[in-house]
Amino acid sequence: MKAIEFNEYGGPDVLHLVEVKLTHPGPKEIRIKVHAAGVNPSDWKRREGQYRAFEDIQFPTGLGVEGSGIVTEVGPGVAGVAIGDAVFGFGNATMAEEAILTHWARKPDAVSFEIAAGLPVISDTATRALDQVGIKKGQTLLVSGAAGGVGTAMLQLAGLRGITVIGTASAGKHDYLAGLGAIPTTYGDGLAERVGLLAPSGVDAAIDVAGSGIIPELIGIVGDASHVLSVADFSAEQYGAKFSHGPPVDPARLIVTMAQLCASGAFTLRIEKAFSVDQARQAQEASQSGSVTGKLVVRVD
Repeated sequence: MKAIEFNEYGGPDVLHLVEVKLTHPGPKEIRIKVHAAGVNPSDWKRREGQYRAFEDIQFPTGLGVEGSGIVTEVGPGVAGVAIGDAVFGFGNATMAEEAILTHWARKPDAVSFEIAAGLPVISDTATRALDQVGIKKGQTLLVSGAAGGVGTAMLQLAGLRGITVIGTASAGKHDYLAGLGAIPTTYGDGLAERVGLLAPSGVDAAIDVAGSGIIPELIGIVGDASHVLSVADFSAEQYGAKFSHGPPVDPARLIVTMAQLCASGAFTLRIEKAFSVDQARQAQEASQSGSVTGKLVVRVD
C-alpha cells in the first residue's frame, strides 16, 4: 500500500509517498481504509525534530496521528465494531491507504470523513488546555491565535462550559471567531488595552495557541502566571506559565463525545482545504504558514 514516510529530520522535502507493507492490528486496535487524515502542527514539528528530546522515532516513520475511514480488520479483544463500519479516531501513520487506529468512535452519518478526520487532535488539545489552565463557568478566557484548528475547538468547547472567550486573530478572521461565539480582537501592540476595554472586570486565564512569543504579555494581562498556558510555546514554563502536551488523557471517551456534539450541531469544524495524499508536502507547508482558518486534511481515497 502507499503511505507518506520520512527517513530523516528536515523540511517538507524529506516526505515521500512510498510503498509499504500492510500491517495488522494488534490487541484492541483496528485497521481502516483511510478516507482522510488530519494535518496538525505536531506533524511538521515532529518532522523537523522538535520533539526529539522527549520522543523516540525509529526511521523510516509514517506521518499522521488521526484519521477516518472504513474498518478493514479488527484486532484481538475488540468489540462493538465490525468490518465495514465508518469510524474516526487516533492512530499511527494515518496518511496512508490503510492505517491502524488505537482509539476510535463511529462516524455519524451527518459528519463527513474530512471533518471527522480533523476532530481528534484539536478536541483533545483544547479540552486538555481548558482543564489545566484553571478556568470556570462564568469567567473570561483570552485565547491567542484563535482561528486555527485548536482555537476553533477551544472557542466552542469553552462556550459549552459557560466561559466567555476573547479570541485574537487578524481582522479578516473576526467574523469567523464571532461565529464560534467569541469576542474577537486583533493581536499585536496594544493587546492589553484592547482586552481591557472588552473585559473591564479582567481576564481570568489565557491560552496561547500560536506559540508567537506572547507568554509574558499574557501573564501581564491575567496577572497570574499559573493561569496562563501554552500548547505551542516550549518556553512557557520558564516564565512560570504552564505548557500542555499529550498524550491524550481519555481519548476513547473524548472522540465519542465529539461525535455526539458534531451530530447534534453543537460543534462545527471548517475544513479550509483538503489536499490529496501526494500533496502532503504542500499540506505541511500550509500548516506551517500559521494562516489556516479552521483545519487542513489530507484526503486519501
